[in-house]
Amino acid sequence: MIKVDSYYRGVERDLFDVFSSAIQEVCSKDYSPEQISAWVPSSYDPVKWQNLMTKNKPYIASIDGQIAGYADLQKDGYIDHFFVSARHQSQGVATALMDTLLKAGAGHERLYAHVSITARPFFEHKGFAVVSENVVMREGVELKNYIMERRV
Repeated sequence: MIKVDSYYRGVERDLFDVFSSAIQEVCSKDYSPEQISAWVPSSYDPVKWQNLMTKNKPYIASIDGQIAGYADLQKDGYIDHFFVSARHQSQGVATALMDTLLKAGAGHERLYAHVSITARPFFEHKGFAVVSENVVMREGVELKNYIMERRV
């Protein structure tokens, strides 16, 4: 059973591991090794990561007490992070997180995100549409993604 909770301190390393596995193992089918290396920090910086998670206040999905994914919704409707660990793909974690975000975002005009090539089909399935193709630079490497939105 998937449980979704509000952010709580002390789980930052687990969230970083979810982030890393999602990109390194799942997104590797759509991004090159060079792009993956640029996207994921080479080492875990606990202070930097804790500051980011404290600012973003993500919802945390767990299965049997193990963190399986996380996602956040900012005040303006922006989804900054949306990640499911490689081990928990295709188990309903992303759907549980998206359902939580859609409920939390009910007062917004729209929800929007920069969505990876890998995540685009899921976001489309959940009613998001591509607004534009986008290229971001990380460590001097180009990464393609999509700006997607859903009217709420």
